[in-house]
Amino acid sequence: MNNMSVCFKTEKVDECREFYQKYFNGRITFDCGWYVSVALFESDYILNFMQPQGGEALFNGNGITINISVENVDVQHERLDSLGLKSVEPLADHPWGDRGFSVNDPMGNSIYLYTDIEPTDEFKQYFK
Repeated sequence: MNNMSVCFKTEKVDECREFYQKYFNGRITFDCGWYVSVALFESDYILNFMQPQGGEALFNGNGITINISVENVDVQHERLDSLGLKSVEPLADHPWGDRGFSVNDPMGNSIYLYTDIEPTDEFKQYFK
């Protein structure tokens, strides 16, 4: 496999474009108006947003979490908070081995930003 990305079918293409550019240093790699590809954090990790064409179903935004590993989650939390994007899950250490928090995008997707930390003894057994 050479690459993989996710495409969300939504009526909120414009809102998603602006959201990911503003809060996640999104770099537009393709944009024809109804379809946009956004690379996150100066990386090659791309999210795509598409306004349905010809009666295709819309994505409903339920049950999706986009996990983003960052070098320093505290810095990202402070940065997003200073831009006015409030957490829906507070910044905290988790026993499974990360420190993280969540925000929501315009479609209702949960975006979980985290930095790895040492897991508790209870969770160490699950790592392969």
